[in-house]
Amino acid sequence: MSQGILYTISAPSGAGKSSLVKALLENTDNLKLSVSHTTRQAREGEIDGVNYNFVSKDDFKQMLVDNLFLEHALIFTNNYGTSKKWLMEQLKQGIDIILEIDWQGAQKVRHFYPEMVSIFILPPSYAALEERLRKRATDSEEVIIERLSGAAEDISHYIEYDYLVVNDDFSQALTDLQCIIKSQSLRRVIHAPKIEKVFSMLKS
Repeated sequence: MSQGILYTISAPSGAGKSSLVKALLENTDNLKLSVSHTTRQAREGEIDGVNYNFVSKDDFKQMLVDNLFLEHALIFTNNYGTSKKWLMEQLKQGIDIILEIDWQGAQKVRHFYPEMVSIFILPPSYAALEERLRKRATDSEEVIIERLSGAAEDISHYIEYDYLVVNDDFSQALTDLQCIIKSQSLRRVIHAPKIEKVFSMLKS
């Protein structure tokens, strides 16, 4: 069985990352989203264990002490972390995994798992980013301003990523993501176990 491929997808808040990843998962086989642990409150419509594993700050601190996270970060007063054990089990089973994390988390994952494939989603403009954040209507004005001020820092790290996708037209951005996923599934290292089996049969 081939090892699964680990993808990290990052973007500034409001770039449309979550919507693109949701559509990508709905249209791609053998691809699963890593469900992070977080201390933030669930938003309307979010389900524990599906969107996030919602935990208390005390529980999160204990998980840190027990070294259970592959990566973790403090984002806008809330903690987020990726389960190391769960992730490695999925990859060993040949399942491709997407991590929706910020650039800091991606750096930590790259250090632990350099084989990962990293993707950064960009907004077409600052104005479009602000418009999307306001239309989302899930954050206060103070949080929106904070997210916008942090966008420049987030975007400055695009150079660290393997692929860039500009989310100007949603359909095109989704197609770009699908092309990236498809290209990775065709890499020699992925097909090698199958090819070697066929080749050994031909030789015999």
